[in-house]
Amino acid sequence: MSAQMPTIGKISAEIFEEVIFPRLGRRRPEVLVGPQHGVDIGVLDIGGGRVMALTTDPIFIVPAYGWKRSAWFAVHILCSDAATSALELSYMTVDLNLPMSIERDQFETLWTTMHEECDRLGISVVAGHTGRYEGCEYPMIGGATVIAVGNRDAYLAPTMAAPGDAVIITKGPAIEAAGLFAATFPQRIAKHFGSRLAEQAAALFWQMSVVEDARIAASVGVRDAGVTSMHDATECGVWGGLIEIAQASRVGMRIDKQKIPMQEAVCAICELFAIDPYTSISEGTLLLTCRPSRADEVVARLRQASIPAAIIGEILPAERGCEVVDSGRAGPLRHPQVDPFWQAFGKAAAQGDAAERAAN
Repeated sequence: MSAQMPTIGKISAEIFEEVIFPRLGRRRPEVLVGPQHGVDIGVLDIGGGRVMALTTDPIFIVPAYGWKRSAWFAVHILCSDAATSALELSYMTVDLNLPMSIERDQFETLWTTMHEECDRLGISVVAGHTGRYEGCEYPMIGGATVIAVGNRDAYLAPTMAAPGDAVIITKGPAIEAAGLFAATFPQRIAKHFGSRLAEQAAALFWQMSVVEDARIAASVGVRDAGVTSMHDATECGVWGGLIEIAQASRVGMRIDKQKIPMQEAVCAICELFAIDPYTSISEGTLLLTCRPSRADEVVARLRQASIPAAIIGEILPAERGCEVVDSGRAGPLRHPQVDPFWQAFGKAAAQGDAAERAAN
């Protein structure tokens, strides 16, 4: 039986394998890492011992977050995946399909902020397309490709984890889910939890990037010298990201749930909006594997930069499978398939609209 399209969010591994993977155009020998479900980057050999890592994502803009803040987030969504290659972020191509409602001053603020953040990260915008069109609407207003360049022996991919590696996480689960709820419903959160936690929740927005996490982790060393793979935990969250590493590298893993750090504001928001933090979208959470002899140093460098990090498990041979230990009891670790954030976010927004109509 053929797999069905998802109701919302990314397609499943089954759809990818049945529809996309068999149809990837011309096969070329310089493609070192091609499209795979759950793999953030492609890698090309460009000669002279150099490689290029590429990733493509939507440009995600929510005007309600403020033009500057929304533009910052858009750049970091795009760059976080490329940063997991451990190579230097270098170039970006941009396609902006703008809604008819956008005004010049709004667009100028949006683009100026994107430029400034690209400049700070060392990225040159090298090509693009920009226009306003009927039928285009926020938050998806185009797409972009980010390119990182470096030595062939220095890139990483989620295919490189090996048995014996330690598994490390930064920041904990549901960073993006909680951050977006906090940015969208600040009054609701403050009403339930008070101003202190509401301020913590608001600060989660600026954690929704793994660019610095990846740079710091890779600074210890890569491959046999340290970090062996990195993956940004986006849709389906921590559990989905871990399974994607295991599938890409054809390995098993054992994860201790109690060792995964959980931020207070994240826990509170996930309870308020009734979502499972471990399966919820988590841009800003870096999952990485590392040679065990370097794992403590990776964690120490991240913490020195005020990025929470912890060793949460180990990579096992494939025949051992994937399991999670919760309070001493082991069970299978499976891909969630459906991220609970989207439905919960839509429900919360509808409740807010209904309450506003009732007040009026």
